[in-house]
Formats: sequence, structure tokens, C-alpha cells
Amino acid sequence: MSTATLTSKGQLTLPKDVRLALGVGPGDRVDFVQMEDGNFAVLAATHSVKTLKGLIRKPKEPVSLEDMDEAIASGATGH
Repeated sequence: MSTATLTSKGQLTLPKDVRLALGVGPGDRVDFVQMEDGNFAVLAATHSVKTLKGLIRKPKEPVSLEDMDEAIASGATGH
């Protein structure tokens, strides 16, 4: 488990292993998100849009806007 010490200015230095795990470096931002149990999660807030590449598969055949609208209207789940 990694530990950081709060300075008199309210600042923290993230331990190296935490920075590496989050993929953050100088100038990057992190979010502190309060969970239901009252604890906080630390999340990287800055990522390049390039990290999204490949997240969504290309359809085998092009899909028209009309087909997309129809699928949305019919509640298509893709299953």
C-alpha cells in the first residue's frame, strides 16, 4: 500500500507506483471521487483521445443514419 503525506498547503505528492499505475505525469490532472462508503477513489482525469482508438468495433457493413435512428427507436440492444 502506498502512502502520501499532506503538506501544510494541502498538497500531496503521489507515490511513483501510483503515478505509474494511473499513467499520469507532470501537468496531468487527477479526480478524487467520493464513493458510497465515504472513501475516495483517485482517477486519472487527463488522457489522450488516442487511448479511445479501437474501443468501438467498426461495423462489417456501413450503417446509414436512418438505420441508426431506426435501431434507437426500436430499442435495439445489439445482442
